[in-house]
Formats: sequence, structure tokens, C-alpha cells
Amino acid sequence: MFIKERVSYLKGLADGMQIGDATNEGKLLKAIIEVLDDIAGEIDYLQETQDEMSEHIDSIDEDLAELETIVFEDYEDENEDEEDDVEYIGEIECPHCKEKFDVYEDMLEDDNTLRCPECDGEIEIDHDDCCCEEYSSDDEE
Repeated sequence: MFIKERVSYLKGLADGMQIGDATNEGKLLKAIIEVLDDIAGEIDYLQETQDEMSEHIDSIDEDLAELETIVFEDYEDENEDEEDDVEYIGEIECPHCKEKFDVYEDMLEDDNTLRCPECDGEIEIDHDDCCCEEYSSDDEE
């Protein structure tokens, strides 16, 4: 409102100096002061509108941040799991319940056993039939 107050001061100053419409200069000064008053009014309106929009944007930003937390919380958890890079070994059928399931490196309790996720039965792994380098014995050479 500082601009509006300064324009009001100019209006009072012009009235105090008795600047009127009798001269061309007076008409010009009065017209300039009226334009300044209109501009000051528009600036006040724009500032109020900007403040309202800023509050609205802040509200939307808070809502969006809340949604991001809800939506991406699960996504971040999934990515953290992927970052572990647990090696896939293969699929196996449980000899106890006949359920097939995927086997990952972290499921092995030791080199020879793992537990079925369905029946919790202990399954022994025979590495003699395995052709991978990790479980091949050096004695066979």
C-alpha cells in the first residue's frame, strides 16, 4: 500500500496547490495523478491476487508432498530390495509338499540345506549334480 499512499499524498498536494483544470498544465498533472492512482490500485490488486495464489500453491505443494510420501514409500522399499542384488539360483520342487518355488542365494542356510517357504521342511541340496564352478570340487580333476 505504500504506492497508494504516495499517490494520495500527490493528490492532496495538487489540491493544496490549487492545481485545477483551468490551465493545460493543471489538466495534465491531474490526469497523471489519476493514472498513477489507477496503477497503484492495480498493483494492490495484483499483490493480493499473488498472495492468494501463493497460499494456494503452498497448499498444493503440501498435498503433493504428502502424496509423494504415500506413493513412493513403497517404491523406495522395492528399490532397496533390488539394491541387495541377491543372486537367483533356480527353481526347486519341495520333496515334502511338492510345491515349486524360486531359490535365491540368501535362502541357503548353509551350503547344503534350505527351508521350503510353504511347509518349512528342510531340503538338502546335492551339489554333486551341479555344473556351476562355485560348487564343483577340485578333487574331480
